[in-house]
Amino acid sequence: MSSREANAIAQERHLDLVEISPQARPPVCKILDYGKYRYEQQKREKEARKKQKVFEIKEVKLRPGIEDHDFGVKFKNAARFLEEGNKVKVTIMFRGREMSHPELGEALLVRMAEELGPAAVVEKKPKLEGRNMTMIVAPKSK
Repeated sequence: MSSREANAIAQERHLDLVEISPQARPPVCKILDYGKYRYEQQKREKEARKKQKVFEIKEVKLRPGIEDHDFGVKFKNAARFLEEGNKVKVTIMFRGREMSHPELGEALLVRMAEELGPAAVVEKKPKLEGRNMTMIVAPKSK
């Protein structure tokens, strides 16, 4: 039917004429309460957002000269973050002359990845960015 006829019918029923698919020839329209339609659409979008899993990135910071016990504490924190389902960004901070030995920082990051091993996947390999070397570890999917 023509758009004028459809519009007249919609006004008689106190409803709206809503274009559903404008690319179709002829365009497809529907007579409905637009306010109610938008409300239901927003409810569906909100429900879909609830079901999404949001990853949070937690950070663990280390220094190249870290002692074994301190490393163990940082490792436990990273493992706990992974168990909670969060990604972990492991950062090695270099100061002064420590910058001349980035291989020490890389060795620490590799050690952390090996110890987290079965529970984690290295998402981003160790990379030196300015005075920091970072690596991102994600939990293994079940």
